[in-house]
Amino acid sequence: MWCLELLLPLLLIINDASCQWNVWIPRDISAMTNSCVVIPCTFMYPSGIRPYRGIHGIWYFGQPYPQLFPPVVFKSRTDVVHESYKGRTKLLGDLHQRNCTLLINNIGAEHSGRYYFRADLGGANMYTYPDFAELKVLDQPNIDVPEEIVSDESLELTCYAPDNCPDLTPEIQWMYTDYLPDPEFSSSYLEESNTAVLSNTLTFTPRPMHNGQLLGCRVYYPNTTLVYERLISLDIKYAPRSVWVNASAEVMEGSTVMLHCEVDSNPHPRISWTFGDQELLWDTASNISLILDDVTPANEGVYTCIGDNGYGMMNTSLYLSVKYPPREPTLNESMTVLEGTSLALHCSTQGSPAPTLTWLKDGELVGTITADELSVLEIMEITPQGDGQYRCLAENEHGRASSSLNITVEYAPVLLEESKCTVVREGVQCVCMATGNPEPTIEFYLPDLNITINETDGRYNFYTHTDGHTTTGMIKLREKGERVDNGGPAVNVHCSIYNMYGRESVFLELQQEKKYMMAVIVGTIGGVAVIAFIIAAVRYVGHNNKNLRQSCWAQSLTPF
Repeated sequence: MWCLELLLPLLLIINDASCQWNVWIPRDISAMTNSCVVIPCTFMYPSGIRPYRGIHGIWYFGQPYPQLFPPVVFKSRTDVVHESYKGRTKLLGDLHQRNCTLLINNIGAEHSGRYYFRADLGGANMYTYPDFAELKVLDQPNIDVPEEIVSDESLELTCYAPDNCPDLTPEIQWMYTDYLPDPEFSSSYLEESNTAVLSNTLTFTPRPMHNGQLLGCRVYYPNTTLVYERLISLDIKYAPRSVWVNASAEVMEGSTVMLHCEVDSNPHPRISWTFGDQELLWDTASNISLILDDVTPANEGVYTCIGDNGYGMMNTSLYLSVKYPPREPTLNESMTVLEGTSLALHCSTQGSPAPTLTWLKDGELVGTITADELSVLEIMEITPQGDGQYRCLAENEHGRASSSLNITVEYAPVLLEESKCTVVREGVQCVCMATGNPEPTIEFYLPDLNITINETDGRYNFYTHTDGHTTTGMIKLREKGERVDNGGPAVNVHCSIYNMYGRESVFLELQQEKKYMMAVIVGTIGGVAVIAFIIAAVRYVGHNNKNLRQSCWAQSLTPF
């Protein structure tokens, strides 16, 4: 075990007359607390010096200078040592063989520090060597952990235990390795600078799941109660392996929305929220929240959370749907068209969910109900009845909106059936009614007199009135005209109606006014009834006078 046995003879062979004061001791040496440690030591002194009364040695702790009164660890001339080293130290080497090896038993943490050797050859030939051995007393084993542990890459962890106590041989055991994938163990023994270290290497391939797991190394000395343990937590670097975000959501316009993202990676990634090509927010953390205030339809779309920690990148997206009531529909401009024209009325709006579009004309349903953001109402060869207000109503579960337009249909004049001439007490009244757009102009024509009447005068009392698209014209003929075979007046009146789209002239037939005819009929019947009553009364009175005369004549013939 001890290479000192090989080293000392080699050093003693060196017999150089120019040899000076030198010492060979390990610069660093370690031992477990409550165990022991051997500090190998070999010293040289000038060859011209002859030891006086033998060779003696002193071990100091902390300082090499006697005048500073450092603690005495061991002294060959006497047993007087520092209190903390009483009964603990022993010189294993033979000073006459220039071997100053020191044994310290039952060491504690207070014994950690620098140890200096001082040679005493008698008289003035005393020398404290400036070289020192620094002892480290450990209460747990050392574990060599790489600066970086990367997932899915082979990892070696080495546990070390000092073997510098000749009476105790350590053993090393790994702890908490049951969850590791295919762990391998290998031991080695290293001697350097007359010190010995036992090591055991654990080899395995870590996974992200092992991050934060505990591993332990136990050092113990068989047949003793000395047990030392050290635990480490694995810091496994791995690329993002999951990115969690809210589920795709539906929100109302004007509300506040929080989009949350969590990334599982080590180290913490740079997390960012993006919307399209725009980065909205980022941070170096395990999670991040994006808050959207007063959302609008412009906020609807795909939001992506990206996690990147230098070992890899991962992203997850969600779709944010913004619900809102229909916007005011956009329609054609109000229009004026000619009868017979075919039209396509467009109604477009926006809403979420997509609204239903309904066309109404003057409050009545026309066309079909469309579940879309665009509806087209086709009107083929429009008629005057198509004139009016058209309204497009947009509705969804969140509200409604509407817009309207007016369609004005222009058409040639049309004579209405109310047009006629009637006999009234003042003479004959002729009425001409026509509808058209623009409103028609009405004229009366008397072909027998070759007169066109289109203004009021004393003879005909011409009058016109317009109500919407309907124009009414009226004249009164003061003379009833000549009698025809049936006793009625002879009237020959024409009505002419026209606007920019056409002209029409019609003959107005004469009709008896109902009130006038009833008066004639009632008068005639009443007259006949009066005459009949008078005749009956005359006959009754005559019959009574006759009977009276006959009674008086009979009485005159009766005797008394």
